Amino acid sequence: MSIYNAPLKDMLFAINEIAGLAEVSQLPGNEDATADLVEAVLEEAGKFAGGVLAPINWSGDREGAHWKDKAVTTPTGFKAAYQQFVDGGWNGLSCDQEHGGQGMPKVVAAAVNEMWRSANISFALCPMLTNGAIEALELSGSAEQKEMYLPNMVSGKWTGTMNLTEPQAGSDLAAIRTRAVPNGDGTYKLFGQKIFITYGDHDFTENTIHLVLARTPDAPEGVKGISMFVVPKFLVNADGTLGARNDAYCVSIEHKLGIHASPTCVMAFGDGEGAIGTLVGKENDGLKYMFIMMNAARFGVGLEGLALGEAAYQKAVSFARDRVQGRAIEGSSAPVAIIQHPDVRRMLMDMRSRTEAARGLAYWVAGRTDIATRHPDAAERQRNQALVDLLIPIVKGWCTETGNALAYTGVQVHGGMGFVEETGAAQFMRDARITTIYEGTTGIQANDLIGRKIARDGGQTMQVLLTAMAATEAELAKHDDAESRAICRSLKAGIAALKTATDYIVANYSADVRTVALGAVPFLHLLGTVAGGWVMARSALVAQAKIAAGETDPFYAAKITTARYFADHSLVAAPGLALEVTEGGASGLLLADELF
Repeated sequence: MSIYNAPLKDMLFAINEIAGLAEVSQLPGNEDATADLVEAVLEEAGKFAGGVLAPINWSGDREGAHWKDKAVTTPTGFKAAYQQFVDGGWNGLSCDQEHGGQGMPKVVAAAVNEMWRSANISFALCPMLTNGAIEALELSGSAEQKEMYLPNMVSGKWTGTMNLTEPQAGSDLAAIRTRAVPNGDGTYKLFGQKIFITYGDHDFTENTIHLVLARTPDAPEGVKGISMFVVPKFLVNADGTLGARNDAYCVSIEHKLGIHASPTCVMAFGDGEGAIGTLVGKENDGLKYMFIMMNAARFGVGLEGLALGEAAYQKAVSFARDRVQGRAIEGSSAPVAIIQHPDVRRMLMDMRSRTEAARGLAYWVAGRTDIATRHPDAAERQRNQALVDLLIPIVKGWCTETGNALAYTGVQVHGGMGFVEETGAAQFMRDARITTIYEGTTGIQANDLIGRKIARDGGQTMQVLLTAMAATEAELAKHDDAESRAICRSLKAGIAALKTATDYIVANYSADVRTVALGAVPFLHLLGTVAGGWVMARSALVAQAKIAAGETDPFYAAKITTARYFADHSLVAAPGLALEVTEGGASGLLLADELF
């Protein structure tokens, strides 16, 4: 059985002090999100995550999902847990109140969703995809589609999916071939196959609402000819009751390295007479609508990296405290718990500090999303949306790469026992591996970052972020204690490295995109590392102020220690990453051309 305890104190710190709940709760529609209510929500979510989802995580991995006769059965306990999830109102936590949701801010939902993913990532994938489909329909669906589908999707009575990838296309959506043939009555018949469809079929609910990319007969080639369609598993009658079974079936599920309890389906649309669907929005604008789901999913996958890093850390700390092996490096000659060994402590501090950095950054981006959505000033909405767009590839790419590294370290802390499945450490490493791949690999995120987010606006949005970082550095410089000086020194070097690398991309992207692209992933790691160091520096400043005001909770002293550790062991890598961006591209291409 897996054990998970939500890190409520650190989550609330990140929500209140880093993401700025006080500001977010003042936005129109967020007035109910008081600090007391948010704390109560997180406490209840923590109980559900630890008491319901975590206990079926390891057993679900062992049992896996099963397919037979075009239908999927989930592992023992998953269906009952989903019903409890729905009964608790968790599915609609951040959804629009107009359709039955609770309207909580995105930053609150981010913390709750982190808990689901830490406790049981295979389970959490289902509501994640449903909420992405809800958001796409809320923003792009017709009034009829919203009325027909959203209330049941928001409640969790029905689930949702997104169907992009095809066997021949992979990440290249321009190559999709699924056809949508008009019936003449406003509906279409779809014909084609989609792969890697998370929860494309399951036994949780009576209906599943698929959002499917396809081409109409006269569509232009490439991405400009893609449309989006709503294709329900069961057709829905005018009175809201379920009608005939649609021609959309799961024809197999994938046998995967991890997330075994989550059915990853091959979906066949129109193997018979055609799968009935309705057009979302305008014809040939489907990619624009699908990006709504993709951006939500990319943020959600970034949370998966953070969550699995946290889960791996908790298991590693527990094991290190209990595992007695070897003598202390100095002092007593008696055997000690391995947590006393310096290298084990180094690994645990690395896991803790990088998890806290990822959490602070992800929650800050969630808070900016709330402002970009609800702020009454259009200019303020636009400014914050630009920051969100800049950092979504970092949340997705850097947080998942971090989660993979920390899950790997968790196995290392366990030593030989980590290689044994029964300890559970290996499951986090296997489950985390997909996070850097789906919803766009790290390379895809990095190329989007340097092209669409840096070069396109000449680095202007990055300059806004650099200015905010510099303000934190200036505030740290006013403090004369050893911790502040060390954090300030690393942050200052990190900011300079990030600016140098950004200037290089802006200056060279148009003339030599191939060389610049070779440094895209190092640049993603650079921005993630410096942004993580920035939020950790902010955490240290808040903690110092609390202590100076008389706060005696050891939590705040620990925040300073963790921030110092991140500055000394992670943030110091920034200048080297910048050098890889500015100098490594040309030599890398030269060597690659010679070797390949």
